[in-house]
Amino acid sequence: MNVASRAIVCGLVLLVGCAAQGSDWPQFRGPGGSSVSMDTGLPTTGELGSQVAWKQEVPGRAVSGPIVVQGRVICTGSGGANDDRLFVTCHDAKTGELVWQREFWATGRTQRHPTSAVAAPTAASDGESIYAFFSSNDLVCLSLDGDLRWLRGLTADHPASYNDTGMASSPLVMGDTVVVQMECQGDSFAAGIDKHTGETRWRRDRLKSANWVSPAGYSRAGRNVALLQSSDQLTAHDALTGEELWRFGKSCSTIPSVCVGSDTLYVPSDGITALALGQGNEQPNERWQVSRLAPDNASPVVAGDRVYVINGAGVLVVASADDGKIVWQLRLTGSFWATPVVADGHLFAVNQDGMLQVIRLDDAGGKGEVVAKHELGEAVLGSPAVADGALFIRGDGHLWKFGK
Repeated sequence: MNVASRAIVCGLVLLVGCAAQGSDWPQFRGPGGSSVSMDTGLPTTGELGSQVAWKQEVPGRAVSGPIVVQGRVICTGSGGANDDRLFVTCHDAKTGELVWQREFWATGRTQRHPTSAVAAPTAASDGESIYAFFSSNDLVCLSLDGDLRWLRGLTADHPASYNDTGMASSPLVMGDTVVVQMECQGDSFAAGIDKHTGETRWRRDRLKSANWVSPAGYSRAGRNVALLQSSDQLTAHDALTGEELWRFGKSCSTIPSVCVGSDTLYVPSDGITALALGQGNEQPNERWQVSRLAPDNASPVVAGDRVYVINGAGVLVVASADDGKIVWQLRLTGSFWATPVVADGHLFAVNQDGMLQVIRLDDAGGKGEVVAKHELGEAVLGSPAVADGALFIRGDGHLWKFGK
């Protein structure tokens, strides 16, 4: 089976917890949080600059990525003297035209690292609503047409929930629940929010330590399971009730997030630790652990029978998903915060300086190859999105579409 076929299979089995349609990219790391798309026809060769379908200014700064829902590209941003103006914008995916823009005042703390922004978390959608979360712990629910449905200023209930460099965990929609993770040195917790009303369904205390990981999820035995990763453990919870189902009690990374495969979790713990899921919701078994597969800031990606990791030296390390054995490595240019995406037999990676690099994943030749590059000209820390045969990238001040 070739790489493109494996990516299609992976995309099919990883669709959990969202009701998005077509080739939507409804959340951080896309369908099922896989960072894998079934789309084909993306620009992979030639001069990428000539394949920019459109480029639009977006308000504020952000380290969040775009999402794509039913032909709409949704971005978040933050600005103002105190970074307390919160933006949610919607562009037409085909034309780039601004469809609507909404602004809100932050109700919580807006202190953050100079390289970050209050618009650090990537928004999420269930195909009917948009859930935009911000470092100020403001959670906004909008219709696809931009109408406000509800807003929760979670700092009102938890005033000590913040860290000095800013929060960054993206929301996860599973069933009727929006799962948010607010782990910090103060009031550290995770919560399940009713997606219809904005009311809190459940709350779980978490380790009092700064953490920027986003929750992930999967479905097993009729349950939507939310994964909460912290520096001391990974725990699995019923997304509806918050009930803890099991825990992996080893230290984990606090920036790259766990990746969910068809029957295995790939945890950023001592490199990568692969946990085999059972048929029900029992404790998973450890399959393998490889220290050399240590992701830096970008989360690992699993497509078919391969694991892709960008390490702290900017090297793309590719390993077997079955046993963790390294297959090949390729040095990329720069340092990376944005998690890469896999589509159409290629991996698309954008470094923090805004260089887009397209890598052909040619297992037949025993290694990959950088086949195209393009300088965007501004910083990019948010992960790209793929939808309808196109690549969408949100930079420090602009939104790009590469493709038709």
